[in-house]
Amino acid sequence: MFGTTHADYFHGPVPVTDRLHSSEISADYELQTGKAICRTFEQLDPDSIPAVLVAGHAPFCWGATPAAAAHHAVILEYVARMATHTLLINHESRPIARELHDKHFLRKHGRNAYYGQVKTQ
Repeated sequence: MFGTTHADYFHGPVPVTDRLHSSEISADYELQTGKAICRTFEQLDPDSIPAVLVAGHAPFCWGATPAAAAHHAVILEYVARMATHTLLINHESRPIARELHDKHFLRKHGRNAYYGQVKTQ
């Protein structure tokens, strides 16, 4: 969460699931992957954070449409690249302030969203 692009799309850090145990891998692997994602979001809002990194696997992204899910995947890759570069440039970098993060997310997705919204009559 080093920048406002992250905050525009994800209202918090992108979570990482716990690693699957060997018994979960050997039986119903795909189902167990889904369960790991669900466990990760027990206390999180999947509409506010439309992505998860599955430990040892890959990111999963979603949205209201397939195009929105694909867009979230592109944004996730972009903010991951920006975070990596930020840390390479300055390993002591810290996340942006919560207030700035909230401002950027809520102005696009909050109850009174106004940024990038189409005004209707």
